[in-house]
Amino acid sequence: MVKKADIPRHIVAAALELAAVQGWRDTRLGDIAAAAKLPLAQVLAVYPSKAAIVAAFTREIDEAVVKVEDPDLAAQPVRDRLFDVIMRRFDALGPHKAAVRAIVRDTARDPAAAVCAACALGRSMAWMLEAARVDGSGLSGLVRKKGLGAVYLSVLCVWLNDDSEDMAKTMAALDRRLRQAENLVMLCRLPRPRRREPEPEAEPEAG
Repeated sequence: MVKKADIPRHIVAAALELAAVQGWRDTRLGDIAAAAKLPLAQVLAVYPSKAAIVAAFTREIDEAVVKVEDPDLAAQPVRDRLFDVIMRRFDALGPHKAAVRAIVRDTARDPAAAVCAACALGRSMAWMLEAARVDGSGLSGLVRKKGLGAVYLSVLCVWLNDDSEDMAKTMAALDRRLRQAENLVMLCRLPRPRRREPEPEAEPEAG
């Protein structure tokens, strides 16, 4: 018997197991209810859609990342902090890689689900910036969230195909993408060359 407080996570776990075996597109809410051994009405009361289940799983990963406290993190350069936090995220995703692969593949074919995933990604990147002690507020924070999201999605594709135990390919790709992003930021901060004012024409001498 599943405790009432554990039902949401129990449903998510059942959904991930099914996604890993039969794919996400072919998994129905009725299948998830059966796998969780719960009435469909109870599952729908908690998660009215599969997108809601994915959002809940994403929040679980967010929480797993931010709950890790590293007192030495703040002393590191920004790029190293972001590297540490994003790799922490991949570590949390690791046990669910087959399910994540299926969800990413099938979500890309569903425009509505892709929109929901994009919204969840923005929130996740805000949490990742916070965990890395990087300001995510205001217009500059919005740019940082979008930039980090682009880096993360790029490296996620590498991670999904990286079956090594040490995630060497993933770490190399993440380091490369963060360096590229850092170089781009530095380039954008370069002072613009001052526009040279045209010299005034000499007035003709009085004859």
